[in-house]
Amino acid sequence: MKTIKSLLLLAAIIISSVTVKAQFVKAELQVSGLTCSMCQLATQKSLKTLSFISDIKPDLNKNLFVLSFKPGSSVDLDLIRKKVKDAGFSVNKLVATFNADKLSISNNYHFKYAGTIYHFMDVPTKTLDGNVRLTVISNGFIPAADYKKYASETTYSCYKTGTMGKEKVVHVTI
Repeated sequence: MKTIKSLLLLAAIIISSVTVKAQFVKAELQVSGLTCSMCQLATQKSLKTLSFISDIKPDLNKNLFVLSFKPGSSVDLDLIRKKVKDAGFSVNKLVATFNADKLSISNNYHFKYAGTIYHFMDVPTKTLDGNVRLTVISNGFIPAADYKKYASETTYSCYKTGTMGKEKVVHVTI
């Protein structure tokens, strides 16, 4: 019975998932563990290998990188996290800006972009239009205490697994 309920919930989520023609424009990436300019350079060098990044502006005082994305390219936020980890650090916060075209959202709304499902959590019902800042709240993108807080507030298993069936899910809030 539990399996049937899970399958029905998964089917409902997939049906409600909408493919969106949103374009990620930039992101503000806060990295934890940076202590010197060499750490910043190692992280920047790792991030530069991503084909969808056109420019990186670091701010060592805030442990922040402003990433600009190439127009028309598919942005993979998990690859950004992986490149930071490969450099020996971790993501503390990622706020991605995308250009939405009258996207109606509500709590637990899903949309698909570049092969990834994005799940809105803890949001009011509203229409997003133009450049919108999305804070990624998936595991690995926020401190462990914040992740636990969100995990305790949802019944969606995709928050804990990061997947829905075989598809990757990124959790966001505004």
